[in-house]
Amino acid sequence: MRQLTAKQAADAVAAGDLDARELFEAYRGAAAADELNAYVWVADQAPAELHQDGPLGGVPLGVKDLFCTEGVPSQAGSKILEDYRPPYTATVVDRLTRAGAPLLAKTNQDEFAMGSSNENSAYGAVLNPWDRGRVPGGSSGGSAAAVADGTAPWALGTDTGGSIRQPAALCGIVGLKPTYGTVSRYGMIAFASSLDQAGPLTRDVTDAALLYRHMVGDDPRDSTSLQHPDEIALPSAQRLDGITLGVPEELTGEGIEDGVFARFEETLQLAEGLGATIKRVPLPHADYGLSAYYVLAPAECSSNLARFDGVRYGMRDKEAKDLLTMYTRTRHDGFGAEVKRRVMLGTYALSSGYYDAYYASAQKVRTLIAQDFRQAFEQVDFVVTPTSPTVAFGLGELTSDPLAMYLNDYFTVPMSLAGIPAVSIPCGTSDGLPVGFQLAAPAFGENRLLDASFALEQTIGFDGAPWRRAQ
Repeated sequence: MRQLTAKQAADAVAAGDLDARELFEAYRGAAAADELNAYVWVADQAPAELHQDGPLGGVPLGVKDLFCTEGVPSQAGSKILEDYRPPYTATVVDRLTRAGAPLLAKTNQDEFAMGSSNENSAYGAVLNPWDRGRVPGGSSGGSAAAVADGTAPWALGTDTGGSIRQPAALCGIVGLKPTYGTVSRYGMIAFASSLDQAGPLTRDVTDAALLYRHMVGDDPRDSTSLQHPDEIALPSAQRLDGITLGVPEELTGEGIEDGVFARFEETLQLAEGLGATIKRVPLPHADYGLSAYYVLAPAECSSNLARFDGVRYGMRDKEAKDLLTMYTRTRHDGFGAEVKRRVMLGTYALSSGYYDAYYASAQKVRTLIAQDFRQAFEQVDFVVTPTSPTVAFGLGELTSDPLAMYLNDYFTVPMSLAGIPAVSIPCGTSDGLPVGFQLAAPAFGENRLLDASFALEQTIGFDGAPWRRAQ
């Protein structure tokens, strides 16, 4: 059963060839036996109602620990929310459950989604299924590792600056960051509200389209949500005739490993063989994306995380003799080092006398980057880059160098700042580790994006799932 893609499993359930409860139990057993630390909670039994008559066929879903799930631990990878059980469920999780994707497990993550390696979790680092001495990427590393390792058929992640796409690349699966606003953020524990967006991590492009189809939609509880103008279709394109792929020189410069760049160039050649035209396109301000992001995202996190003060929910220092000491000790003991670093950085950027110099300037850069993409899409259909400049790096290799860690988001951050959709698909390996190819489209261009990705996926023929090789 675990050999099937999620869509194949859903079709088999609909045809009566597969029992949804047996499918759930097979994955529940696999998740419970996980050796990658990909999970922080696994269901102890199948839910009474699997909604297997729904379009998702009862195929179980891994959900990043950042989403609130009623009565189930929702900890955001943080000690400050250890064993927190919300009284409600996030809109997107509820929609997927009702469509027939029951909650299988909660997946491990970098604390409050802050990280590119999944080493910042209060519940331990996640291991890469291709090489357990390496990271799976972050912050949705638990979701990516679970899908790549075959212990979940598909999973839900979040992407603020690359947290779906980068772990998808490092684990050799598909990761989609949708257009900002097309998926409700209600019930997502916030990191940076103007950037956070939920998306699917799946084995192939078809599964990503199927899951995303049932995630989209306006939600009155999220003022930034909106209705997607198109119904999300399952991809079917076999060729790329008439498609122009734009390669930005500003995003394909120094810092890319030779093997990663070689796979990128080979994928461009495959695209040309499918009828695509390759064109150089300017993105003059993209190189400033990382600097702008690491002002804007920490600024928003410093505001969002102010609610974790030990008063209303979560951890509280019980020995403090006054309110200020309780605040201080709770946040000192509850937050990890990376979260503290970003809260302090963001608070500084928003402080009197520095707001205009940092936060306001970063917002101007963000506007320029969005304009660059709009102008680029007047010339090309998609902008393409490597997803990550490197393959998965060693555990502990970059933890003492935050700047080197942040550079992992170099290719993914510009799309997040512009609010446009982007997808990472596996395009081969370098030194035995997967490499990701990123395609970005104009806002609401998911259907064309998924179609083009599907055509490339079929031609690349990547089938390197480590769990299948081990069987």
